[in-house]
Amino acid sequence: MEQSKKESKYIRAKGRVDELKKFYANLWSYIMVISALAIINYVVNDFRYMWFLWAAFGWGIGIVFHALCTFNLNPFFGKSWEERKIKELMNEDENTKKWR
Repeated sequence: MEQSKKESKYIRAKGRVDELKKFYANLWSYIMVISALAIINYVVNDFRYMWFLWAAFGWGIGIVFHALCTFNLNPFFGKSWEERKIKELMNEDENTKKWR
């Protein structure tokens, strides 16, 4: 029993580390690509029209949502909500079986 708890904790921790790695890789790619686009924009037209900001804005929205999911910052459907809902449905299921 003790071994299975350790394995379960390890698997959850490994999954969490994988989520963090994916987020930081996405963030690093964002920084590198947007920086490169800004340099290209500057070389081509001296920032007369800063078109790289469109890419920064679009990808930035994705980064924000990725961060919300990775760091459990979602105020509506976060981990605590998910756990409460699972417990609620499990209790509901137990109560209905008693009456059958």
